[in-house]
Amino acid sequence: MRNIWINNGFIEMKSIINYILSAATIAFAATAGAQPTVYPAKPQTQPIAVTGATIHVGNGKVIEDGTLLFEDGKITYAGESTTIPSGSLTIDASGKHVYPGFIAPNTNLGLVEVESVRATIDYAEVGENNVHVRSLIAYNTDSKVINTLRSNGILLAQITPQDGLISGQSSVVQLDAWNWEDAAYKVDEGIHINWPTVRGARFGRDAAADAESEKDRVQSEISLLNDYLREAKAYSELTGNYASNPRFEAFKAVFSGDRQIYVHANKATDIISAVSMLKRHGIRPVLVGGAEAHLVVELLNDNGIPVIIRQSHSLPYSTDADVYLPYKQAKLLTDAGVLVAYGIDGFWQQRNLPFMAGTAAAYGLDKEQALATITSNAAKILGVDDRTGTIEVGKDANIIISGGDALDMLGNRIERAFIQGRDINLDDLHKQLLERYEYKYGLTDER
Repeated sequence: MRNIWINNGFIEMKSIINYILSAATIAFAATAGAQPTVYPAKPQTQPIAVTGATIHVGNGKVIEDGTLLFEDGKITYAGESTTIPSGSLTIDASGKHVYPGFIAPNTNLGLVEVESVRATIDYAEVGENNVHVRSLIAYNTDSKVINTLRSNGILLAQITPQDGLISGQSSVVQLDAWNWEDAAYKVDEGIHINWPTVRGARFGRDAAADAESEKDRVQSEISLLNDYLREAKAYSELTGNYASNPRFEAFKAVFSGDRQIYVHANKATDIISAVSMLKRHGIRPVLVGGAEAHLVVELLNDNGIPVIIRQSHSLPYSTDADVYLPYKQAKLLTDAGVLVAYGIDGFWQQRNLPFMAGTAAAYGLDKEQALATITSNAAKILGVDDRTGTIEVGKDANIIISGGDALDMLGNRIERAFIQGRDINLDDLHKQLLERYEYKYGLTDER
């Protein structure tokens, strides 16, 4: 590799690309920074009443022409018309819809900004076992993507690490914060395991050897994971003075029942293997992905395993499956008694989360059950249902007001949103660009 002399030192030619991309990132940040700044909202200072709306509680119940009251960030009333406390800010939502804030599980939101630049990617660490890695402290509250999600009603997210055999620990955050400490909603609530699976082998002369090699790799990784869990279990039972091990320490809360295990698997055979092995270690996981989960519903029900299913706006996982299976899977699992939430890969597409639920409703799932896949069900799976996921007295006022059906692309018009009672700013870069070019082409006189 030819070297180039730069600033009294040598760098390799391939490093030039990194310099260029880093410069592009800085330029992008400067351009984005030129847009109006969106500040986190201040705490709620007066009671708020939302009147005349159709209130979708999130647990299947719908209140027509309802009234919602919240104060000091907590819901104090949700029902039919009632006396509004004096000094309240009243919002007339007649003909509009009120929902619990949507929740996006299993996302690397805030952990990556420019995918082509390694320096802005914080969702993966080197190595196979990163159980001690905490995604929360790498979460970037200034990401320009976050505001685009809030504009579609997503107010909370599970910030999840990726890659490796054990990726690390996820946390639930609320999406209106100055820093990761402010954002934290439930800290280090789960550990993520990527179940080993056989990847597609090459065709041709080496196909058989490749297939055998893949099987050996999978068995080796499963054995490695099994040994680790056995050792972690033994470590959790130690008493007295002993040398601390950060990786085993992270698993202590799993065996005490205070931390969840999320196992990422799609194939039916992989799901069976994962559930069976984790059960032997006394662990009841949450299944993430679950492209073929509908084929093993008895196993899931018998072991009380909920599923965060992969996005519905995609092709089937298997080439010989029903082309509409991704749209139908939520209903198949729900009808079988499995607790289901929706998840979407990556971070940009998270804004489409409500439309995934809407598609499930179009393919047979009851509309309020579809809503539950991104509200109450997601809250239960993530362990925050005591605070959010439904519009009920005592819970945080994580609320959205939409001009139409928020699960429909045409109806989703989020006019107001509140996180813990705070009236958050719904501006975002997309809206700013729209206004910029509307002004350029004379569609508006506003600047």
